[in-house]
Amino acid sequence: MKSACASIGFSAFILCAMAAASAGAVDKYKAPRTSWGDPVIQGIFTNNTDVPFERAASMADKPFFTALEYQSRKKPREAAETETATRGGGANEVHYDTAEFGLNPEQNEMVKSLRTSIITLPANGRLPPLRADAQKRSADARALTQAHEFDSAQDRPIAERCIIWPHEGPPLRPVGYNTHVQITQTKDHVVFMTEMIHDARVIPIVKSEPDFGGLTRWQGNSWGHWEGETLVIETTGITDRVTPRGANVGMSAQGKVIEKLTRTGPKTVMYEFTVSDPTLWDTSWGGEFPMEFTDGPVFEYACHEGNYGMANTLRGARLEEKEKTAASKAK
Repeated sequence: MKSACASIGFSAFILCAMAAASAGAVDKYKAPRTSWGDPVIQGIFTNNTDVPFERAASMADKPFFTALEYQSRKKPREAAETETATRGGGANEVHYDTAEFGLNPEQNEMVKSLRTSIITLPANGRLPPLRADAQKRSADARALTQAHEFDSAQDRPIAERCIIWPHEGPPLRPVGYNTHVQITQTKDHVVFMTEMIHDARVIPIVKSEPDFGGLTRWQGNSWGHWEGETLVIETTGITDRVTPRGANVGMSAQGKVIEKLTRTGPKTVMYEFTVSDPTLWDTSWGGEFPMEFTDGPVFEYACHEGNYGMANTLRGARLEEKEKTAASKAK
C-alpha cells in the first residue's frame, strides 16, 4: 500500500506533504482503535529512505532540502546505480550487482522526505562527539579488537556471524535493503520484527518497569506504555555486545533509549528516538523518520555468507601468521 502523497509525482508530493502538515497542526490524526482501545499501529511497514543518518557538515543549519535540491541530489545517485548495473569489464571482473535482485533502494517503495538527516537532535543533525574519556576507551577497545579479530570465530563481528545487526535497535534504523518492519500488537505486548536478520523484539505494555527476572537481552530490556496516540518505549541494560553508533564500547547502566511511535495518517507511522548515556556523551542525541504501510509478505532473510566464509577467513589468517613467522626466522 502506498500513501496518497507517495503515489504522486514529487512536486505534487511536496504540496501534499505541506497540506498534510498544515492540516495536522489543526486536527491531529486519531488512529483507529483495537478492540481493547489502544491506537492501531500493527502492520507491515517500510522505512526505506534516501535520507542520510547524519547531516553533511556543510548543511549544519539546513534541516530540509528544497524540492529542487532534492531532485538535484537524486540524479547523481540514480546515475551511479545505473552505471554499476551496466558496467562491463570482461569475464574476469567480479562485482556484486544488487539491482539484479531488486535490492537497490530506488527499486523499492521509498518513503519520501525532504529532511537532510535522520538525526534531528542536536540541531546540526550530527552525532555529538564522545566525551574525552569515552574516546580513549573506544579507541582502546578498537585496538584490542583489531589485535585479536582473527583469533577465532567468536572474535568475528556478530553481524558477520548473522546474530544481530545494529539497525535492529534500539533505536531502530533504516537499512539499505530488506527494509520491512512488521509490528504486531496485543493488549499486553508489542512485537517488532525486522526483515533484515529476522529478529523479534517483544515489548511488554506496562505502567512501570517490569521484573525481567534478572534476564537481560544483548539489546537490553524494553517496556512500553501509551501516552495518548503515542506508544513510548524505554530500553535500558543494553549490553556491550551491542555498541551504539559512533562508539566501540557499550553503554553503561545509565544508558537509555526512548522510542516513540505515533500513527500520523491512514497509512503512516512516525518513529522517533532519543539516546542518552552520560558516560559516553555530554548531551542526548536522537532523530525521526516516517514509515509507511506496505503490502507484504516479509520474506525470510537467510543470512549465512559470513558463516560460510568463516573457515577461509580464519585459514587465511593462520597462513599469514605462518608466513610472518617464516620471514622472521629467515632474517
